[in-house]
Amino acid sequence: MIKINLIEYFENTVDSFPDKLAVVDGHSQLTFEELKQKAQLISNQISKRSNSINRPVAIYLPKSNDAIGSFIGTLYSGNIYTPLDTKNPVPRIEAILKALKPSCIITNDKFISNINKCNLDIDIINLDKLDQEENIGDCSNFRKCIDTDPAYILHTSGSTGVPKGVVISHLSIIDYINWVADTFDITENERIGNQTPFIFDMSTLDIYLMIFKGATLYLIPEQKFIFPATLLDYINENKINFLFWVPSVYVNIANLRLLDSIKIPLVKKVLYGGEVMPPKHLNYWIDNLEKNVIYGNMYGPTEITGTCVYHIVTDKVNEHESLPIGKPCRNTDILVLNEKDELCKVGEKGELCVRGSSLALGYWNNLEKTNKVFVQNPLNNSVPERIYRTGDIVYLDENGEYKYIGRKDFQIKLQGYRIDLGEIEHHILSVFDTINAGVFFDKAKNEIVLLYESKNEISVKEFRIKLAKVLSKHMIPTKYVKMEVLPKSTTGKIDRALLNKNINT
Repeated sequence: MIKINLIEYFENTVDSFPDKLAVVDGHSQLTFEELKQKAQLISNQISKRSNSINRPVAIYLPKSNDAIGSFIGTLYSGNIYTPLDTKNPVPRIEAILKALKPSCIITNDKFISNINKCNLDIDIINLDKLDQEENIGDCSNFRKCIDTDPAYILHTSGSTGVPKGVVISHLSIIDYINWVADTFDITENERIGNQTPFIFDMSTLDIYLMIFKGATLYLIPEQKFIFPATLLDYINENKINFLFWVPSVYVNIANLRLLDSIKIPLVKKVLYGGEVMPPKHLNYWIDNLEKNVIYGNMYGPTEITGTCVYHIVTDKVNEHESLPIGKPCRNTDILVLNEKDELCKVGEKGELCVRGSSLALGYWNNLEKTNKVFVQNPLNNSVPERIYRTGDIVYLDENGEYKYIGRKDFQIKLQGYRIDLGEIEHHILSVFDTINAGVFFDKAKNEIVLLYESKNEISVKEFRIKLAKVLSKHMIPTKYVKMEVLPKSTTGKIDRALLNKNINT
């Protein structure tokens, strides 16, 4: 039978693997049947407060089994789950809640005081106060949901200071996860090591491969990523064989050369996304893992449900060329448009735009911002057809794969030259083995600045000699700032806003 919403997939998995381990966090573990019971208990509490469907439910919990249970419980109730970051300051949480207007908020004893500080009239479900013996009533509201209904809302930064809530449908997730499962041959034997927070769209792949295929999901404790040697030990102890991490994590492990001494022989699939993967660091992983490992670049913004373009690597890559982001995923079409909204030719740079069922429904309660980036396809004058303008600059190479250049807002003009700062970062990482780097433009001083993470100071002379071999003179940074640790966002990516502050302080 064709499944039209996410709970139908979950119930099929529970029926197939009731006693199999579903999810493991740093404190507990749940089988699929236990996860279902937890979710339905939460669903009951949501429905007691409102029996309507397609309303937001805020989840204010750390990354945990409770959070996963709350997501699925919200879907059982026919509603839209919205993860909130417990590390965010209260004013940001309050701003999100005001825009979201959720029917209720799910939290626990540890975080309930923060919710009370928001001074908002929202029903609270405290998981620490739930009666675990309560009879589970009717949890069939999900049957009212069709595939175009919203499933979750993830918040991204907004230019006005108010986060934008990206609304993703059941259909988009179903389309995406079925493609991933087919492309990477995902089965119930996958043991997934989750790195990304639940407020980050990369986690969608981890969570729903568990739900759709009966894979086991390990929520790796955050502390393991601070001490990477313990991270590799954790992978071996739990026999994890599937990774989908941001490149910064892979780069850190490569820079420390940890795989020289700690092998992870059971890992068979290594995916990455969210940032550009430096070829040199990818080659380190290829050199140190088993020969049959699949490496996959997964490109895509939150607004297209995770991935719209992908590239699979099976052998070492040229360290002096940027990696392609690849070809469109199944049921996704890519348009590269120039400034006149014309289709770019092979080799011509333009803005990457996406069409297909992967597109988000828009931004919650914000039609103005929705209509700025989800626009009518300028190449289709016959019927209404939305495309999403990503703001990313790419070009199609002669092999039929897309190459990423950078952001429209990450380009500068210096000495009459148009320069992409991402290209400079790529070349820096290609010639220096042991650093991580972020490049920015100081408008006040009209200079390119390199901030780098390294144990040892690198002289300006060494930087300039090595970079002169791979960069034009006008692209070489003129200021170099060493940092013990580059600031990271909650998703694990380099936090460019904080780097900008470092430049100006």
